[in-house]
Amino acid sequence: MREMPAANPIIFDSSKCIGCNRCMEICQVDIFLPNPEKGKHPIVAYPGECWYCGCCVMECPVEDAIKLRHPLMNRVHWIDKKLLMKQDNE
Repeated sequence: MREMPAANPIIFDSSKCIGCNRCMEICQVDIFLPNPEKGKHPIVAYPGECWYCGCCVMECPVEDAIKLRHPLMNRVHWIDKKLLMKQDNE
């Protein structure tokens, strides 16, 4: 049975990924499988198991080749306190 994740936590930029598999080696929960095509990014086999720790992003030697997409409920949206105070006074 194939796992149906709520979100896809790891996004690879195929034009930047060099296929070194360092992300696969560093992943603490082994969500990646090696890609059978040499030089291609690993396959995200178990996206629901991702801890969103960012180890794969930090280990990647190419900037912006991997992006970590947190679930919507975990994303922070800061609101300036002055803006809130202004709305309360209106």
